[in-house]
Amino acid sequence: MLSAIMSLVVGTAGLSFAVLTGSRAILLDGLFNLTYFIVALATVRVASLSMRPDSEEFPFGYAYFESLINAAKGLLIFAVSVLALLDSLIALATGGREILAGLAIGYAVFATISCSLTALALRRRYRAHPTPLLQADVENWLINSLVSGSVLLAFCLIPLAQLLGWNTITPYVDPVLVALVALFCLGMPVRLAWRAIMELIDRAPPAHVTRPVREAIDRSLAPLPVKGLYVRMVRPGRTLFVTIHLVLPEDYPVGTVRSLDQVRDRLDAAVRRVHPRVVTDVLFTADERWAAPTTGIAELSRAEEQPDNEPDQWKDE
Repeated sequence: MLSAIMSLVVGTAGLSFAVLTGSRAILLDGLFNLTYFIVALATVRVASLSMRPDSEEFPFGYAYFESLINAAKGLLIFAVSVLALLDSLIALATGGREILAGLAIGYAVFATISCSLTALALRRRYRAHPTPLLQADVENWLINSLVSGSVLLAFCLIPLAQLLGWNTITPYVDPVLVALVALFCLGMPVRLAWRAIMELIDRAPPAHVTRPVREAIDRSLAPLPVKGLYVRMVRPGRTLFVTIHLVLPEDYPVGTVRSLDQVRDRLDAAVRRVHPRVVTDVLFTADERWAAPTTGIAELSRAEEQPDNEPDQWKDE
């Protein structure tokens, strides 16, 4: 909510001052913040959704909504940056544009202070509750602070140039500034969107996430005569999904179902010591083909080749 409110405040101020000063750099800053405000409203809803358990409608929960909102956020900011860059290039090719430097400097001071304080508050919150949504917000406001500070310094060059009699360069300050800000901002939304899209298509998390989880699993399974181990991990948003296939000897004494649940308990506890928000599935088999990587097509072909000796009620199903 803090991020949404401050985006609206700074964005509205940016559009207002852009009209008064004629500065496209301020217009770009206002559009950035209003775009972020629209996404922030959806983020508030997603933050509450992600705390819900799975349901019949969403059998794997709502964690993927976090990745979805971060992908939308990154793509929107990227689109605004590209449009601003094109506009600045057109302005440079047509002689630049004059702006009211005094009002522009006043807005830049306001934006720099507002963005810096917001980034500071969110960073403190992130340290207490690290989540991908908060991480994206912290990155956005840190970049906002740097951009606003750079804009402030650049606007201060206009009265300095006028004082020194370099009036020919003043029309180019604003379009050059827009181009530099747009180029600087392209990296953040690309990284944000790429990371979120990779989560949406179930790419494995980075090694610094998977390695300690895998080591914890290996330590927990050390007492068992494991013939094969297949661990699959995905992390949409802040939730880590871990699927563990254990291949055990055919003569392994199972005893009771409770004894298998005790293995699950140990594995789940081991993983949670590394990653607090996790969904762990543990599957046991003596046949490695039920654990090994597959496309599903081979298993279907094998099933079709097996003799048709299933009970009638299974065939009906």
